[in-house]
Amino acid sequence: MLSEEGTGRFLSSRVRDIRPSGIRAFFDLNAAGGDTIALGVGEPDFVTPEKVREACIRALRKGQTKYTSNAGLMELREELSAYFSGSFALSYDPGQEIIVTVGSSEAVDLALRAVIDPGDEVLIPAPSYIAYEPITHLHGGKIVEVAATAEERFKLTPQALQAAITPHSKVLMINYPCNPTGTVMTEQDWLPIAELVIKHNLVVISDEVYAELTYGRKHVSIASLPGMKERTIVVSGFSKAFAMTGWRVGYACGPRELIAGMLKIHQYTAMCAPTIAQIAALESLRHGLAAKDEMMASYNERRKLFVAGLNAIGLACHEPEGAFYAFPSIASTGMSSGQFALRLLEEAKVAVVPGHVFGSGGEGFIRCSYATSLVDLEKALERMGRFMQVMQPV
Repeated sequence: MLSEEGTGRFLSSRVRDIRPSGIRAFFDLNAAGGDTIALGVGEPDFVTPEKVREACIRALRKGQTKYTSNAGLMELREELSAYFSGSFALSYDPGQEIIVTVGSSEAVDLALRAVIDPGDEVLIPAPSYIAYEPITHLHGGKIVEVAATAEERFKLTPQALQAAITPHSKVLMINYPCNPTGTVMTEQDWLPIAELVIKHNLVVISDEVYAELTYGRKHVSIASLPGMKERTIVVSGFSKAFAMTGWRVGYACGPRELIAGMLKIHQYTAMCAPTIAQIAALESLRHGLAAKDEMMASYNERRKLFVAGLNAIGLACHEPEGAFYAFPSIASTGMSSGQFALRLLEEAKVAVVPGHVFGSGGEGFIRCSYATSLVDLEKALERMGRFMQVMQPV
C-alpha cells in the first residue's frame, strides 16, 4: 500500500513546481482569528442586488436547471454585446465572438491554453495578479515579467515592453485597472503599446474584470485601438463590479477563430457556465446597472478616505484610479513586505497581502482592499497608525 508521501510522485512536474497561492497561504496563518479586520481578499462586501437574486429564485421555481449552449445563453451573449458597444465602444458578434465561462478565471485559462504552445513567452507586467504565472506554467509557456515600476505609477511603458520582447514572445497578458496596484491606462498610454504589439505580432489577453471600477476617467480597452481588436481577447466577469463572486460567471470576447478555439476546450472541461448563474448575470445587465453604479460610488468614497489615511500615517500611497485596492509602500519601515504583513496581522489584527506575492516590483509594498465598510476602514487605519508608531524595524 502506497504511503501518502509516496503518491506525490504521481504528480506531474508542472503541478509540483507550482507554488500555492501567496494570498491564500498567508491568510491560512491567522486571518480567521477573532477581531481581525480583513483587507486582503478582493471581494466586494456588498450582497448581490435583490433583483438579481429574485430573478434566480424565479428561474429555479420554473425549473430552469438544464444545460445551456456551450458558449452560454444567447440572451446573455446578446446583452453582453450591447453592453460592450454602449460602454466600451467595442462591437462583438454574440454568435461567434463571445463565450460565457465559469468566472473570468476560466476565461483566462482558456485564452492562454488556446494560444500558447510549449516554449512560447508570455509577457506580464509586474506586479500583477498572481494567477497568470501558474496558469502559463501549467500550459508550457514561459513567463517574462515586464517591470511596471512605482516611478511610472505602475503603468506599462513602451520602453519596458520593448526591452522584454524576444523572438519567442507570443502573448502580452495585461490587467488594467490593475490588481494589485489600482493603476489605470489611458488611450495615450496604450497607443505606443499597441504599436509594439502590432510590430511584433503579439496576441493580447486583456483581463478587464475591473473595467467598471474606474474613478474620474472612463475605462479604455486596448482592443478599442486601431488594429487591436483582431489580436485581442478581452476577459471579464460579474464578480467585482456586480458583487457576484460566488456565482462564477465570466466571459471572453475576441476574434471568432480564437473564441472558437477556447470553446473547444470549454466543451470538454466545464461544458457550460451554471445556468442559474447565467440567468442572474443577464438580470444584472438588464436591471442591475443602477445598483452597480451605487456600489461604485461607495468604493470611491472609501478609496478617498483610505488612501488619505494611509499617507497620513506614513505609508506613502499613490492614488489608485481603478479597482478597489491601495498599494502603499512600506519601504520606510525597513521590513520586507512579508515581515510587515505578518507583524501587522499578529500585533494589530489587520490582514493585508504582502506585495512580493504579486511578482517583481511588488516587494516593498502591501495590497489593501478597501472593498469593506467605512467603519472597518477607519478602524484599520487607527490600528495601522498605532502599529506604525510603536513597531521597530527588524
